[in-house]
Amino acid sequence: MNITGSIVALATPMKADGSVDWSSLDHLLEFHIEQGTNAIVAVGTTGESATLTIPEHKAVIARVVETSNGRVPVIAGTGANSTQEAVELTEAAKEVGADACLLVTPYYNKPTQQGLYLHHKTIAEAVNIPQILYNVPGRTACDMLPETVERLASINNIIGIKEATGDMERARAVIERCDSDFLVYSGDDETAVELMLMGGKGSISVTANVAPAALAEMCRLAMAGEADAARAANDKLMPIHKALFVEANPIPVKWALQAMGLIGDGIRLPLTTLSENYHDEVRAALQQVGVI
Repeated sequence: MNITGSIVALATPMKADGSVDWSSLDHLLEFHIEQGTNAIVAVGTTGESATLTIPEHKAVIARVVETSNGRVPVIAGTGANSTQEAVELTEAAKEVGADACLLVTPYYNKPTQQGLYLHHKTIAEAVNIPQILYNVPGRTACDMLPETVERLASINNIIGIKEATGDMERARAVIERCDSDFLVYSGDDETAVELMLMGGKGSISVTANVAPAALAEMCRLAMAGEADAARAANDKLMPIHKALFVEANPIPVKWALQAMGLIGDGIRLPLTTLSENYHDEVRAALQQVGVI
C-alpha cells in the first residue's frame, strides 16, 4: 500500500435539514478525480464523523468506494473512542472495499500510552486492512508519542500516521524512529510542505477540498524535493490554509464549498454555519487563490 500525495479529508455534503446529500457527494468525488486529488478520506473529522450515525457512517464510506470505483484510493475514517466501535467500523469499511482505514486516537477518555498501543493493536489484529494512525491532540485531548508510534509501526498492517500537531520536531522524531516504508502524512495544512520536504509522504488536507489541483501540485513538488517551488506554491495557498480555520473545522470549509457552488448549506448540530463576520475573510481567501 503506497498512498501518497494530496489526500482530501472530504467534507460530507448535507441538505438544509441535515440529511446526507448523496448527489452532491457523487459530484464532489468527480470534482476531485478530475482535479488530480491522489486519494480520498471518507468520514474523517472534516466529514463530520462525530455527528453521523453509525449506519450513516458506513453508508457514506460505501458510497465513496462505489462512486470512486477504483479510480483513486479510498481511506475510510473508522476511529472511535470505543475500541469495539472502531473494530465494527473498520470491519464495515473492509467489507465494502476501502483501501485503508484512518483511526484517530481515542478522544475524551484520555488513555495512557499503553492504552493507545493496545487499542490500535487490537483493531489491527481484528481487521486485516491497512491502517493509518491519526494523532490530533488539539481535538482529542490525547497525544500519541513517537515511541508509541514506533511500537505500533512494527505491526504489519499499521502502515502510517497522520501527524496533525503541526510540530516539525515531532514529525521528524516519528520519521526517524520508524522504518522508511512507514508513511508519515501531514494533518496540518500550514506546515504540510515542510513535513513532506523532510520525508513525509503527503498531506491529508482540508485545503484540498477547495483547491485540489493546487494542493496536488504543491505535494508533488515537495515530495520531489523541489523545495523552493514547493514553498512558493504553499505560500499561494496560505490564505486558504488560514481562512479554513477561523472557526472549528469543518464549519469554514463547508461554507467555502457552498460559496463555490459545490454543496448546499447543510451542517449538523452542535456545529453551526459560518458566523457572518467571517464571510468576507473566507470569500477573500478563495478569491485570492483563484477558486471563485
